[in-house]
Amino acid sequence: MKRIMTIQDISCLGKCSLTVALPLISSMGVETVILPTAMLSTHTMFQGFTVKDLEDQMIPITEHWKKEKVHFDAIYTGYLGTEKEIDTVKKIIEDFRTENTVVFVDPAMGDNGRLYPAFDENYAAKNATLCGIADIIVPNITEAAFMTGSEYKEVYDIDYIKDLLKKLELLGAKTVALTGVSLEDGKTGVMGYDTFKQEYFLYQNTRIPTAYHGTGDIFSSVTIGAMMNGISWKDSLKIAADYTAHTIDITRNNPADPWYGVDFEATIPDLIDELKKYR
Repeated sequence: MKRIMTIQDISCLGKCSLTVALPLISSMGVETVILPTAMLSTHTMFQGFTVKDLEDQMIPITEHWKKEKVHFDAIYTGYLGTEKEIDTVKKIIEDFRTENTVVFVDPAMGDNGRLYPAFDENYAAKNATLCGIADIIVPNITEAAFMTGSEYKEVYDIDYIKDLLKKLELLGAKTVALTGVSLEDGKTGVMGYDTFKQEYFLYQNTRIPTAYHGTGDIFSSVTIGAMMNGISWKDSLKIAADYTAHTIDITRNNPADPWYGVDFEATIPDLIDELKKYR
């Protein structure tokens, strides 16, 4: 069985980060080892949430794993709260990486042309260095623009996306993919670039006119989970894009309208069925 280490925060209530990654990747038949960077009472869309920083525990935990000679087939990073955490994560990757380890980075730090309130351009530059040691990165357009010093555009064409991908290539990642790419009305999806083969990949599906917290975490978790099932990165991105859209669609039919996250628990059987098509 493949084993993933995923490094990100855990929100006790709300569906995002580790509370999404752990059940989804596990359901895909991959052992999921968590390394929490912080513990929150709820995710940050709630008012008055509590936060306990766990950065000081990350090295002691991983030192214990090293003594136990634990091997990881992939290391998957999500939201990291500080520049210091990024440096710590880079050290952990260096400690556990082998020639067969897939390093997957989701540089979660902004959306809609803005960084999240806790971050600035120095943080974006630090996150770019983490992306530089990854095998595959999946920023959205906002994150890509900040990491490459590019203009953020709400309205764009394929040349703008290709230019961003080429600038992301310069950071050092082997495969780069932009999420939330919409190249025609009513469509959204992902566009990627294989830096070795110098090939582009584009996948678009139907845009669902609503938004929920944590869907980026779902996309990233399903992508790396599919890759650990031996599925190509291109097909893995497609599976993740379709599953995320499907789960959003199912959630908006819920009369309770759980604004704090999507009903991914209800669609896990559909994800498993989709994986079977590739076996």
